[in-house]
Amino acid sequence: MQCLPKVQEHTHNPQAVEPAADPWVSAFLQHLRADRNASELTVRNYADALKAFRRWFQEHAKRPCEWARLDTFHMRAYLMHLTGRGYNRSTILLKMAALRSFYRWLIRAERIKHNPLVGLTLPKKIRKLPKFLTVQQVEALLNAPLADKAPRHAFAVWRDKAILEVLYSSGIRIHELVALNDDDVDLLGEVIRVRGKGKKERLAPLGLPAVEALRRYLELRARTARGPLFVNQGNGGRLTARSVQRLLKKYLIAANLDPSLTPHKLRHSFATHMLDAGADLRSVQELLGHSSLSTTQIYTHVTAERLKKVYEKSHPRA
Repeated sequence: MQCLPKVQEHTHNPQAVEPAADPWVSAFLQHLRADRNASELTVRNYADALKAFRRWFQEHAKRPCEWARLDTFHMRAYLMHLTGRGYNRSTILLKMAALRSFYRWLIRAERIKHNPLVGLTLPKKIRKLPKFLTVQQVEALLNAPLADKAPRHAFAVWRDKAILEVLYSSGIRIHELVALNDDDVDLLGEVIRVRGKGKKERLAPLGLPAVEALRRYLELRARTARGPLFVNQGNGGRLTARSVQRLLKKYLIAANLDPSLTPHKLRHSFATHMLDAGADLRSVQELLGHSSLSTTQIYTHVTAERLKKVYEKSHPRA
């Protein structure tokens, strides 16, 4: 089966056909949504990766891309193309992961018999140790909304305070935060219901400062109807991830911290501080919503590096 309709040579335009025109790609993307519960971000990234490969193949081979007729030589040539274009390893691995997942599905769906990616060696992913804030830096950041001397409405002050407290207290991702609804919050039980990657739900505990900040914010919001938890002051619409990033940058500057730090650094800080305080790795994995323990283990390297530095600085014979 061809993944593109026949195109006359004099009208050849590889950018003119979108992935939706390919029935195999469309069925695969639907499989990701329905059977794998993949997030829309994952679906979009995989769709873009397949589209990029198909465009490259058309330009490279001067003919339509037929998924069933591709072989390892085509995949190796594409990998060399990505490397030659200067893409970083993470981007290359994402693009190749989309192709691998697609071909595995084609095999299971019995649409093809041969997987051209079998035996192809990919570059190893370099896992950088995640950056995190110290406990003192986190304290300064969390106190920044209340320390702001500029005249502001109490609603915005306590909303921003609640956002920062919840991010650090629960270790949730920014997209999980902005997706929270009123019904997801149990202030009495001091937990929130979080919808993570793959639409998996988990309960995340809240510390007392986060509970108090949420209570103050909700009192000032004074809305009776149930809906989004964190909203704009003006129109009452759900806050976006970009809005949270902007307010975080503002408070990082106020706390004399690096303004380029992302909300994800609070998640890194949460995990690192939990392990430093003696939490077991499996519990931290569940709190973070990681499907694999190996993903969580990166934080043990952070803790080990920190302990090594303390040892080298403190031990007389280090």
